Amino acid sequence: MDTETEATRRESGRAVVVTGGASGIGRAIADAFRDNGDRVAVLDRAEGNGSIPVDVADEASVRAAFATARERLGPIDVLVNSAGLLTESRLEDMSLAQWNETIAVDLTGIFLCCREVVGPMRGRRWGRIINISSQLALKGGVGLSHYSAAKAGVVGLSKSLALELGPENVLVNCIAPGPIETPLVDGISESWKAAKRAELPLGRFGTPAEVAPIALLLASDPGGNLFLGQTLGPNSGDVMP
Repeated sequence: MDTETEATRRESGRAVVVTGGASGIGRAIADAFRDNGDRVAVLDRAEGNGSIPVDVADEASVRAAFATARERLGPIDVLVNSAGLLTESRLEDMSLAQWNETIAVDLTGIFLCCREVVGPMRGRRWGRIINISSQLALKGGVGLSHYSAAKAGVVGLSKSLALELGPENVLVNCIAPGPIETPLVDGISESWKAAKRAELPLGRFGTPAEVAPIALLLASDPGGNLFLGQTLGPNSGDVMP
């Protein structure tokens, strides 16, 4: 992207799409970009409040939602994939349907959304893709094998995509939070959450507001320009790579 076009993009605010942006980490990230002066489209399964409806596990739904986002914003500069699903089950008790649903939302959904933006970003030689993974991608979790597997897949996908797109100045990275106080963890048992808090060096779960600034950093210029294929871990000390 030439200097004149880059300056114009900065002055008008970047075009940012946040999936799962109606609640939790996604909402905090969307609000942070808005506060930064960027133009934001929220894609979410929950309709209302200006969100564009989407089922990230459905190819046709993703295509339609991104078409609407482009109509509103123009070419997309930044994509944050925050849509996710979290349930709890030991593997021996897990149905194939539960496994497939988690993989479809938490991994295939990111693939489908990334695919919508990579071509135009490559053509413009500028873009930022930020995928929300989890510290469980690195350490696993009892009763969370399906979720851990999907989130590990997100890390691998992001590294591979970073290698493909880095030469075109399209930077792909992950954020892998530890447990965060969001509606996503409501389906997890209190006993699991109490045991997890006791493991954490900080002794507490994080908040969405403590994660959102990392997305701003990764999308920033020049602050985020050297991050490529990285996984940043706001996890209360749960994982220290």
